[in-house]
Amino acid sequence: MRRYLVRRAIAFVVTLFFVSLLSFALINVLPGDPAEIIMGTEGNPEALAVLRAKLGLDQPLPRQYAHWLRRAITGNLGVSIQYDVPVGQLIVSRLAVTFPLAGLAIGFTVLAGIPLGIIAASHHRGCGDVGTMIFSQLGIAVPSFWAGILLILLFSVYLGWFPAGGFTSWVDDPVGALRSLLLPAIALSLVQVAVLARTTRSAMLEVLREDYVQTARSKGLSDRLVLYKHALKNALITIVTLLGLQLGHLLAGSIIIENVFYLPGLGRLVLGAISARDLPVVQGVVLFLATIIVSINFAVDILYGWLDPRIRYD
Repeated sequence: MRRYLVRRAIAFVVTLFFVSLLSFALINVLPGDPAEIIMGTEGNPEALAVLRAKLGLDQPLPRQYAHWLRRAITGNLGVSIQYDVPVGQLIVSRLAVTFPLAGLAIGFTVLAGIPLGIIAASHHRGCGDVGTMIFSQLGIAVPSFWAGILLILLFSVYLGWFPAGGFTSWVDDPVGALRSLLLPAIALSLVQVAVLARTTRSAMLEVLREDYVQTARSKGLSDRLVLYKHALKNALITIVTLLGLQLGHLLAGSIIIENVFYLPGLGRLVLGAISARDLPVVQGVVLFLATIIVSINFAVDILYGWLDPRIRYD
């Protein structure tokens, strides 16, 4: 187990290094010179040269990357061109929206997707199975942004149960803040619920065909005990793997949903930064989200060893 953890930790560090390298490359791939953006159209060549030297843009790319990486490790992601505040401060200010949104969405995904998959597997080729498969097909076919628009029309415009957009501060009105995130979280989770239900169904059916499950049934164990203690427990590896990927998709998918519901999260921040050519913000948000996703995958790898001690690296 120790060797497994060490190798996963090394892979984690190496992956983070390449993530930082790709994030830094964004500033050279996206159009626009940060110095020209800061100075505007009135900047003269001499002033631009001085500003580029101040920002370190006149240095070779490897030296720029090394300097940026040293600052990023300490949490210094630079200063926003558009807002003239530290990028890290901007990111932290938007986490109160994006993290609860992703948390609600993954909660809805687990609470709906796993039970639907279990129902489909336990009623194989029955009504529960057919209904789950129909729902999953519809869930996969409908994009999240379109589902969000439909939810707004139904629950906000016609019924008036939820706000159509905007966000209330957690400090001023916690209940209002939660209500602001419910529809976006449902829209964001619909596709993931459908995928998780299908995956859980497939994993459960595969386990239910195993000999040890048939032996447990022949010993007179109840269907519920066989289903949850034997089948679900051994299907968790597949389910946990998918959940780790889904949480990353939910964080990335919040970029679109936050703009549909006009939520002041990381999604709106990065899209606004792209429009304004605020490259330090784009670079910082991409690095932050990528680091979160890599960390989630690392946690899933660690969880593998706990769920199945047979998992080892040679």
